[in-house]
Amino acid sequence: MNTAHHLRLGVNIDHVATIRNARGGDHPDPLRAATIAAAAGADGITAHLREDRRHIGDRDIERLGQTIALPLNLEMAATEEMLVVALRHRPHAACIVPERREERTTEGGIDAAGQADRLRPIVAALTAAGIRVSLFIEAERRQLDAARTLGAPVVELHTGTYCEAWHSGREAFVREHARLVEAARYGKSLGLEIHAGHGLSYDTVKPIAAIGEVSELNIGHFLVGEAIFVGLAESVRTMRRLMDIARAEALLA
Repeated sequence: MNTAHHLRLGVNIDHVATIRNARGGDHPDPLRAATIAAAAGADGITAHLREDRRHIGDRDIERLGQTIALPLNLEMAATEEMLVVALRHRPHAACIVPERREERTTEGGIDAAGQADRLRPIVAALTAAGIRVSLFIEAERRQLDAARTLGAPVVELHTGTYCEAWHSGREAFVREHARLVEAARYGKSLGLEIHAGHGLSYDTVKPIAAIGEVSELNIGHFLVGEAIFVGLAESVRTMRRLMDIARAEALLA
């Protein structure tokens, strides 16, 4: 494998914990899910510790950090509580995301430009601790410029609107894809590392995987849902295969 062109897959295991918490107890275990995902081709594990602990819990973060060999990406809100958690556990990376208690899932990117004063000390503290900081943002130049100014080396482009456009007709889908392509290229020109994620499925992943400036995709809900039918290892392997095919085809084009 040419690592220079390898597109990394981060598997988000939040919703394994969602199923566990629906019943209480220890099953299914997010740590076991992380181990299976690693064996099936994941390059990293992502987990979002929410304020209300609706899925991943503090003990999950502790166990993941102590046990898995893959890099751990902690998704976190820009709060003092979550900063304390991140500094305690020292994950490989921390992705700062917007968070509202009443939302079902993350609804969009964080406003890095409008919330720069609040984000700046958090980015600085995480960076000083050796944690690689990512900002989950919309595919907009204003947000990319803000990320660079804040000193975050990585951005994750929100692909939720793009995935929703898959069901809205070709025109909307092409428009949203073009917006992500432009943002990835612009962000890369600023020296940012470009990731992408939210809502990606077998149907929508290949056009994003073909964007050469994108170095990592973070995917969770679809993989856990598909695992009900085919098993987690198979859902991860299929996603890995589609990503690799798309990247190889793009390099040959």
